[in-house]
Amino acid sequence: MIFSALTIATASAQVTVEAKLDSMSRLVGEQARLTLEVTAPTGKTVKLPEINVGQMLVGDVEVVTVSGVDTLPLNDGKQMQLTQTFDITSFCDHDTIYQLPALAIQVEGQSHETKPLAIKVFTLDVDTLHKEQFFPPKEIERPWLTWDDIKMLVYTYWGFIALLVVMLFLLYRYRAGKPILSLNIRREKKLPPHQVAMDEINKIKSERKWAEDDSKEYYTRLTDALRRYMTERHGFNAMEMTSDEIIEHLLQLDDVMLDELRQLFTTADLVKFAKASTLIGENDLNLVNAIAYIQQTKIEEDENAKPEPEPISEEQKQYKVQRRIMVGVIVVSIATAAGLLVWMGYRLWELFS
Repeated sequence: MIFSALTIATASAQVTVEAKLDSMSRLVGEQARLTLEVTAPTGKTVKLPEINVGQMLVGDVEVVTVSGVDTLPLNDGKQMQLTQTFDITSFCDHDTIYQLPALAIQVEGQSHETKPLAIKVFTLDVDTLHKEQFFPPKEIERPWLTWDDIKMLVYTYWGFIALLVVMLFLLYRYRAGKPILSLNIRREKKLPPHQVAMDEINKIKSERKWAEDDSKEYYTRLTDALRRYMTERHGFNAMEMTSDEIIEHLLQLDDVMLDELRQLFTTADLVKFAKASTLIGENDLNLVNAIAYIQQTKIEEDENAKPEPEPISEEQKQYKVQRRIMVGVIVVSIATAAGLLVWMGYRLWELFS
């Protein structure tokens, strides 16, 4: 930017004042910057001219903005430089040269003036032959394609891709004879009641120290194994019965080894509730009697019996349901994908036609 060289320096007691414009010409309505600089000894009282926003400097030249005063120390602080800027403009109706007046600055009561400046304001050419023709401002030109135009197309495209992936996955699982999700449900074979009871008693036998250190725990586990066996074998809830109720129920069934069972349950009740002591031989005898009772009352499976047809397992039921679901989802996916393709083709034709 070209700065005008129209400046003035007044050297009186080391005081310098200067005014300058950033341009000597401007188009009507454009702004020019007027800069005022004052250099004076540090500590001197400086009073700058009072220029306010909206004030007319001369003619149609108007002050638009007024900055604050910036102070800069010079010569190791012996002097100070004060700077203030003004933005000015003009809305004249013809080409005009304006002479800006000199600006007066007071330093310690002594007046110092800048040199007057000049600025030329150019106006726009006007068609004087067709004054009645007025043209409104042009509308903002809209781009031919915006995000709002294609966002639904983009969303539909990604939805189509996702639907295609799902459809291909289901087709693969269906053709491979696999369910939608692998069913890793383990179904353990149910053991006969006597086998379950014998497994528990074998665990008790392997920990014989309970018979010496903790008879209560020993008899609790032994009688619980017998109660569960009786529940499964005879069909009554032995787990919720007292020892006497169990014996009375077995009497009605003409069961075997009732005296031995009565002795076993009586000893167990004394140990668990009366904290009675037992002998090692007594504990072993009750264990043997429990095993003998189970062996005499167990029901053996008939190896020659024809196996009953195995009912449809829960896994097979779920597999059949998932196969039907896969067929339905595949059919719906194909129809939906076809509809999305038709809509995307129509939308593309609208955008580019």
